Amino acid sequence: MDVTQLPFNRLIGLEAPAGDEFLVSLPEGPQYGNHLGTVHAGALLAVAEAASGAFLVKHFGSGAGFVPVVRRLEAKFRKPANGRVAARSTVPAEEVARWSADLAARGRLSAPVNIEVVDGSGVIVLTATVEWFVTRA
Repeated sequence: MDVTQLPFNRLIGLEAPAGDEFLVSLPEGPQYGNHLGTVHAGALLAVAEAASGAFLVKHFGSGAGFVPVVRRLEAKFRKPANGRVAARSTVPAEEVARWSADLAARGRLSAPVNIEVVDGSGVIVLTATVEWFVTRA
């Protein structure tokens, strides 16, 4: 599954960035602006949520065999964002291995995916934890 092809993500123009550092990005554009001329909070949250889903797909596969649903999203806005924004995950590999074992053993999992959203100048503008409930299909 390519999260950039989900209807909402296509609507907002979410993109799969080149390279491996980032999971998704949103191009620069006036349609993402707020009353201050910076990137709107809702756009930043959409990028964080989509990136967390892309992270799960990257590590668990395209979704065959399991069903993920967002349970909670907690975010901290750190700086105003300008230009293109992109998101990456900060979940350690050993945590992902534990998730895989839990999912195999119990058939369900609560997976908190830590995300950083970075703006066009490389500044971390938002940190978030998106908690996914994952169960076997």
